[in-house]
Amino acid sequence: MSGSTGQQTIDAGSGRLFYIMGASGAGKDTLLKGCRDCADNGFSPLVAHRYITREPDGGTESHVWLSDAEFEQRVTMNAFAMHWSANGFRYGIGREVDHWLAEGGQVLVNGSRGYLDEARSRYGSMLIPVLISVDPHRLQRRLTLRGRECAEEIEARIRRARELEQQLPPDCLVIENNGTVEAAVSRLLTVIAETQTNRTPCELHKCP
Repeated sequence: MSGSTGQQTIDAGSGRLFYIMGASGAGKDTLLKGCRDCADNGFSPLVAHRYITREPDGGTESHVWLSDAEFEQRVTMNAFAMHWSANGFRYGIGREVDHWLAEGGQVLVNGSRGYLDEARSRYGSMLIPVLISVDPHRLQRRLTLRGRECAEEIEARIRRARELEQQLPPDCLVIENNGTVEAAVSRLLTVIAETQTNRTPCELHKCP
């Protein structure tokens, strides 16, 4: 897994970058969608789009598909704040996140554990790592229902998920996603709210 920003370090400010990690199938995209849906209730974290060189499969992930040529053109034009490669595809986060952070925004990105160190070197204390954790048996069921991988590939993903949890930095926050989506979204939003000065707990901003 590799990537590069080609950018200078961003100065810390009131904005916070919640760098969401987790195994494929952990429900990251579902929780991020839930955070978007809560925006109408008076609490509005900003969820960054991902640009990926994989065509959408009609599942929960809502990303912007780019061809390899289009992706490389954007890299050349310095259009990404972050970008990396994993599992045969390329992933990018647009530079709009830097503007949001400069304006004090609470920004969520669907990141990669393999790129975390580079992201930290760019965003410093503004970056807060967050793991979406799922019980291995539940993760196996989700991956099987998704139907993207064969049984051997699913087992490999579960092993990588275990390795991910063993390699987490000590300051990583963990959100368990073994119950309802609403409960996990509420917990994630609570964590975001607690990082802000003069913010009430997110329980006051209930999702529909």
